[in-house]
Amino acid sequence: MTRLFKKKSIGYIILVLFLGSIIGTTLGKIIALVLPDGSVVEKFFLEAFRWGVKTFTVDIGLFQFTLGFEFELNVVGIIGIAFAGYLLRYYL
Repeated sequence: MTRLFKKKSIGYIILVLFLGSIIGTTLGKIIALVLPDGSVVEKFFLEAFRWGVKTFTVDIGLFQFTLGFEFELNVVGIIGIAFAGYLLRYYL
């Protein structure tokens, strides 16, 4: 019995893993809203790793604009990445 492998592009893999992290992090925040305030479990779900460029404003005189990017990942986001990797490997 032959097994067929689909060739997946790097962009597709990154997109699926990125969506897994977004869904997982959002789910972690929703779970934390349901939990009692100040509890250890709530802190566990809300504890996040943040990485990126803080916002800054560029003023050119005629106009000004604000730039910035920050990536936030919590524990459930890591589980979301693992789940998306599992789906990517076996189903997508």
